[in-house]
Amino acid sequence: MASMTPVAPVAFAATRPAAARPAAGPVALQAVIHAPSAGASSQVQGLDWPALREAVAGCRACGLCESRQHTVFGVGHEHAHLMVVGEAPGEQEDAQGEPFVGAAGQLLDRMLAALGLTRGEAAPARQVFITNTLKCRPPRNRNPSPAELAACGPFLARQVALVQPRVILAMGRFAVQSLLGSDAPLGQLRGQVHDWHGVPLVVTYHPAYLLRQPADKARAWDDLCLAASCLDAAAG
Repeated sequence: MASMTPVAPVAFAATRPAAARPAAGPVALQAVIHAPSAGASSQVQGLDWPALREAVAGCRACGLCESRQHTVFGVGHEHAHLMVVGEAPGEQEDAQGEPFVGAAGQLLDRMLAALGLTRGEAAPARQVFITNTLKCRPPRNRNPSPAELAACGPFLARQVALVQPRVILAMGRFAVQSLLGSDAPLGQLRGQVHDWHGVPLVVTYHPAYLLRQPADKARAWDDLCLAASCLDAAAG
């Protein structure tokens, strides 16, 4: 893979787990849909991409299913070298069924473009896979509860296992809590490479936060550079 050396340090400031297993059958899939965090986690780990999408779309494991318009599964290359994990869908994501749309999504796109990456069609070295920790929007964009994060945890874990990314970029504290199990402030977790079951993981701020606190975009740029160096190292 070509070097991921960042190309524009202020570009966004201006504005291998196990291989996939066979899919579960209809009975097992119904168990996943109704209780992914209570005894069905092992069945989630047996789902392929189509079955996993179906399980997420039909999930009724927590109360968020009552207020959602759409589940937000994720977009991008199914074998992307970089996997971006955000927090929870917002109003526009809930309406469109796609993660990171609106102003925060536009900022994320500029951040990725500064590294020569995209969510659009491209080879796995350039097209990322983007998803959220939570697959449904919490009402009024409130913080997700621990139970809600736990209910979606098996889905996120299976997505990582299917993508087999070389690097994970965790954006925001709830993504960090879900992946690293840490309540430490992001400021303490940034600037180092963490490990998620053998996959290098880099922590950074969520784009929505950066829109409110633009002074921290410089720190986010440092995080992107760290992720880029991890990609280069993984490419050998």
